[in-house]
Amino acid sequence: MSSLVVGSTTLAAHSLSWKFHLSSGPGGTNASKVATAVELRLEVNEANLRPDVVSRLREIARSRINLRDELVIQANKHRTQDRNRRAALDRLATLLDRAQEKPKVRIATRPTGASKRARLNQKRRQSEKKQSRRFRSTDLD
Repeated sequence: MSSLVVGSTTLAAHSLSWKFHLSSGPGGTNASKVATAVELRLEVNEANLRPDVVSRLREIARSRINLRDELVIQANKHRTQDRNRRAALDRLATLLDRAQEKPKVRIATRPTGASKRARLNQKRRQSEKKQSRRFRSTDLD
């Protein structure tokens, strides 16, 4: 099985597919003759990625993954097919590198004594403020 290194990730080569079409971007007359726009598709389940990386990738690139479970990246910024292909691979590498990073585990902490006192003091002041606005029957006398 052949593989392809994208960024710091090794993917199964059969999980990537390329499509080329006419670009709407810069290029003058060239744009209407040469297929410079690139569409890169990565079959997420076929890419030989760890399950945790796949789940993070799905979270990061939620809007770019279609119903066939393909990550779709389009590049048409440059005038040449080669530069657009490199741009698409760079974006894929960035997404995969972000998905490789394990999220920092949050360590639960307790509020300090001072923060508890400050919170209770604020609640007391707010309560007193609202109490002072209250209508009392003795106010009519």
